[in-house]
Amino acid sequence: MGASATTARGRDLLARLGVAVTLGGAVLLLIDLLAQLARVDLWIIGGELAFSQLMNYLWTGLTLGLIIGLAGVGLSLTYSILNFANFAHGDYLTLGAFSGSSAAYVIAGLGTIDLASLILVDAPASDVGMSVTNTPVAVVMGLVVSIVVTIGLGLALDRVVYKPMRNFEGISLLIASIGVAFILRYLAALIFGTGRRGVTAPNEIPSIPVLGVNVNAHQVTILVVAVVAMLAIHLLLQRTKIGKAMRAMADNRDLARITGIPTERMITATWVLGSGLAGASGYMLMLSSGGTLGFNDGYLLLLLIFAAVILGGIGSVYGAIVGGLLIGITSRLALVWVPGEFGRPVAFGLMILFLLFRPSGLFGGVETA
Repeated sequence: MGASATTARGRDLLARLGVAVTLGGAVLLLIDLLAQLARVDLWIIGGELAFSQLMNYLWTGLTLGLIIGLAGVGLSLTYSILNFANFAHGDYLTLGAFSGSSAAYVIAGLGTIDLASLILVDAPASDVGMSVTNTPVAVVMGLVVSIVVTIGLGLALDRVVYKPMRNFEGISLLIASIGVAFILRYLAALIFGTGRRGVTAPNEIPSIPVLGVNVNAHQVTILVVAVVAMLAIHLLLQRTKIGKAMRAMADNRDLARITGIPTERMITATWVLGSGLAGASGYMLMLSSGGTLGFNDGYLLLLLIFAAVILGGIGSVYGAIVGGLLIGITSRLALVWVPGEFGRPVAFGLMILFLLFRPSGLFGGVETA
């Protein structure tokens, strides 16, 4: 038997062993979770867990996963068509959230708060009373503004920074995107400040108990917007000429150009779609966090977005969605066993373990859909 065959057998054995260990660990954690729900103290971790607490972890993990997945779609499209990882994507989320929430805040407070306080976001959020139930028009308009502003930002940065570097290697674009990320982040800090801002009235958001979880109106809004957006993306990529052209570019840009596809227009369409999704995700992140905003929120979420894209399969839209849901739910469900600050490392650990056995990700390959 040759050395290459022996090496291949060794790798296969290690992979199988790793799968067995991972599955065994997952089974033990599942047994412990069920035992905690049944109020049985086991040797694994032990303790008790209320069913309502478990459902709360799952529900908040689902809403976070939808936000991550939607943002991951935009990042995945950028990578598959433009062939570089955009590290400024998280800061697109931040500026989209700030612009949309500021617009919604001003619209909600017109006629009740003086204009100067509204523009400077000086009035308490409770005085403005902004929420999806009290001021639905303001919240919807905020979502629209966040998408429009982020699309404009994405197109402007493409023309000024990325288009002149279009034919450079991917590493040059990646480094440029890191520079853009720093500029956008501290621009947000300069304009909106470094403290967290409250722009909605959390005490005025109605909620209803479902399986022991208080589901509030903003969480339902996130669910509806995310599902509608994902269905729209699916229809765009599968049923329209633009979507088919984008998929062709993702497969082979040179061949797409030869066959007459206007590649520059498709790149513009990619920035429009990716930036718009980033703005919508940032706005929903604001709604999910109790209506508060910080200048580095998008940056902190960026690594989870990358984890979702890699876990689902780089370049796969559907993989980004599924990866986002897995990362979101895992980061919250991990709180059953670990303190809150370790929820994210557990999600990254899941990504690493999975990629050890399936490096191409869940959906594998660089493809748009």
